[in-house]
Amino acid sequence: MESERQRTRRRFLGAAAGIFSAPFCAGGTIEAAAQNVRSASKPSDLKITDLRVTEIRVGMQVALIRIDTNQGIYGLGEVRDGASKTYALMLKSRLLGENPCNVDKIFRKIKQFGHHGRQGGGVSGVEMALWDLAGKAYNVPVYQMLGGKFRDRIRCYADTTQSRNAQETAERYKRRIEQGFTWLKMDVGIGLLEGIPGTLSRPLGQTSRDVTNTQHMFTGIEITEKGISLLCDYVAAIREAVGMDIPLAADHFGHIGVNSCIRLGKAFEKFNLAWLEDMVPWQHTALLKKITDEVNIPTCTGEDIYLKEPFAEICREHAVDIIHPDLATAGGILETKKIGDMAQDYGVPMAMHFAGSPVSAFANVHCAAATENFLVLEIHSVDVPGWNDLVEGVEKPIVNRGFIRVPEKPGLGITLNEEAVKKFIRQGGYFEPTPEWDKERSHDRLWS
Repeated sequence: MESERQRTRRRFLGAAAGIFSAPFCAGGTIEAAAQNVRSASKPSDLKITDLRVTEIRVGMQVALIRIDTNQGIYGLGEVRDGASKTYALMLKSRLLGENPCNVDKIFRKIKQFGHHGRQGGGVSGVEMALWDLAGKAYNVPVYQMLGGKFRDRIRCYADTTQSRNAQETAERYKRRIEQGFTWLKMDVGIGLLEGIPGTLSRPLGQTSRDVTNTQHMFTGIEITEKGISLLCDYVAAIREAVGMDIPLAADHFGHIGVNSCIRLGKAFEKFNLAWLEDMVPWQHTALLKKITDEVNIPTCTGEDIYLKEPFAEICREHAVDIIHPDLATAGGILETKKIGDMAQDYGVPMAMHFAGSPVSAFANVHCAAATENFLVLEIHSVDVPGWNDLVEGVEKPIVNRGFIRVPEKPGLGITLNEEAVKKFIRQGGYFEPTPEWDKERSHDRLWS
């Protein structure tokens, strides 16, 4: 099978041959010359011919998507962590023969096959790959196709391993600042209180595992004053180590009731936190708003929400102060930009959640560059060996002193390092053929 390097070399040599054989001599015209430049990228004639996936585990378990075309160029996307590759493969029959440059048209055709949480991963990953293809076809970076950029570098914060020992956690955050990060986020919740008597009121005999799939309000768990005091001591140790000047957000409070969320949020006010994230499930707009109205710290939600309409309700009601979509769930690059632009109309800023490979990272980077009210991008993989090696063509390390440089090359601006990717394959091979998904047919129309 032809390697990615071989394909790139073949395309380059073909384009070069066209350039140097162009009829610039007597009788030649600019139009005639153009027929011989980038002959593998004639956007109006571009057609999708294949979709393949490769499953890898590099910090997170993801499925890389490659969409091939009749002109030899391809687009890269990614099914997000924990989502099934099937979410993308079942879309293949709906994509074959389409012109990938019609990104919005194709998205509207397939968006009915996504949903909230991980189920948005297939549609979102395919949408990333379409933008990569369109950018390559027109020889421009994705951010330019979204209207241009507001920034050259994307601010990041790094997911950081939590310890039950506050001093150990504080030292980890001090190292993040030394690495150049200008924004921090911590996990601080009732998991830190497990096994400590008098910190939680809960049905006798109930364990955290018992309520993993139970929404917060229905668990019967409430935090006590002792529990709140201990969590405040934990946050105080971190604030003492990193200071009050740097934004410090908080997440993963646990499945506690709304009133406990409010009491805990009020106790945290003195630490001037950047936001309190996902205190209750995002679907409960009125309960989110109740917490937001009672607590004088910004609130945040959104990483599990698919499409802009639910975000519009949350922003219209000012149920949270900051939205936090995951582009690989929300519907992809353009849908996430639309979400950000809509939120800006309501005065709501947008942070972005991301957990995956550099492919999805750069999809986020282009979207963040093109969205004015963007704040900061979450990164889960700065400590994962080999993560930077998965792609080529960009500045290394990818996260440099807390920022990612926006690429200027066409599409997402990256190529895969085939050998590096193969080291992280979880199962199956490297973009193996998927003919079994070529001809799936169904009546997909949503109206009579």
